[in-house]
Amino acid sequence: MSPVTKAWAQLIALSAASTALAASGLTGAALVLPILMLAGAKAHVILRDYLGLSVAPGWLRGFDLGLALLIVAFAGLALAA
Repeated sequence: MSPVTKAWAQLIALSAASTALAASGLTGAALVLPILMLAGAKAHVILRDYLGLSVAPGWLRGFDLGLALLIVAFAGLALAA
């Protein structure tokens, strides 16, 4: 199986997990925090495999750091609401 096919399968699994969480009836921070984590994982897969940042680990770490800071900020807003 090619790396792009593996990435596609990972994205399908992460999307299915997001859908299951949305259909679970959870609300508020109990829903938002896991959804944010899944979204971050999906963004990492896209950056690494589809955009090819696996060959540029410095750039990948930089994008991951920025993504993590954004997710933490969104999580803080969700917890404050």
